Amino acid sequence: MALIVQKYGGTSVGSVERIQSVSERIISTLQQGHDVVVAVSAMAGETNRLLHLANQISEVPEPRELDMLLSAGEQVSIALLAMSLNQKGIKAISLTADQAGIHTNNSFNDATIKHIETDLITQWVDKGYVVIVAGFQGRDDQGNITTLGRGGSDTTAVALAAALDADECQIFTDVDGVYTSDPRFVSNTRRLEEVSFSDMHALAKSGAKVLQEHSVAHAWNSSVALRVLSSFEDGEGTLICENPKQPLAVTGLALKQDLSLVECENISSEEQAELYKQYRVLNERCDCFQIVVPKATFLQLKLAFDTKIRNISSLSILTLVGDNVEGMAESACNQLLANDIDVHQYDIEPKSVSVIVNQADLHRAAEILHKTFVITEQSQDNDLLVAVS
Repeated sequence: MALIVQKYGGTSVGSVERIQSVSERIISTLQQGHDVVVAVSAMAGETNRLLHLANQISEVPEPRELDMLLSAGEQVSIALLAMSLNQKGIKAISLTADQAGIHTNNSFNDATIKHIETDLITQWVDKGYVVIVAGFQGRDDQGNITTLGRGGSDTTAVALAAALDADECQIFTDVDGVYTSDPRFVSNTRRLEEVSFSDMHALAKSGAKVLQEHSVAHAWNSSVALRVLSSFEDGEGTLICENPKQPLAVTGLALKQDLSLVECENISSEEQAELYKQYRVLNERCDCFQIVVPKATFLQLKLAFDTKIRNISSLSILTLVGDNVEGMAESACNQLLANDIDVHQYDIEPKSVSVIVNQADLHRAAEILHKTFVITEQSQDNDLLVAVS
């Protein structure tokens, strides 16, 4: 008998019908002889709906109260899933993160899990219950509700798996694994059977949305076996592990879009230093410099710096990840330039090469880099199938 921690995202529990399907998948795992602890996100669209309500009150809501609001979404989904299992004759109980003993720091809207007191969860599992825990949230030392940032339910699941010494952490989502790039933007993507922790962390850090960056780092540091699976179809998914059986020279291409090129003028040296620490600098002159920021951040900067900054254009960052990509930077830039795609800047880091292009060129640039560097003759011959989305 194994202890399995499963996580179901917002699309997996997006309706009552889907919640019923999730309960059947949990029952199937129980019938295999396993104990199950589940982390659940809010129903699809619910967090955005709550955030929209907050923004009608304030363009920049007070962080503590925003966490109080956003955490409500998970409480709905865990209760409904527990009801579904109980109605099917399976003993189940729902717990908020506070009840489940998930302790975080006090960084509202982007908290970090410090530790989990597992006694209550273990007591219910020992009684034969499926324990359903609210993802995305925790409690700080002062008793405040905190949230873990977008995708934080992944981190909840991994942290639970590590604290409970689970045999595997299964992340159920709307894709059937990790792919070589985002199938919504790139053709001929392939599902990976296995990905190393280091490559998955680099992909997540560079914009791949299939797993949250913090969750991968936590799994890596805790040696938690992590598997990405589909909520809607059966399959082996993608295993995230220390040493894949078939390592690839280039694992995938991550895409990060919805970025703004922001020009800053008449900024004090102290303000410059703070911006330099937080954002990527593209161009710099004595009286002016340009930084790349998420579009969602631009309004906050505008409020803070008023007329000192302006939005110039929209950008995207494409990142090749793998063991042997560092030497591909010049070739990648030349491929894009040969196809009339401007490259604003490129960066080389261990296991990754990133290029910054105009948002309008994202699709073409992604197709070129994916076809040239990711889908190699070797990978096609091996018929390797992975979703970097």
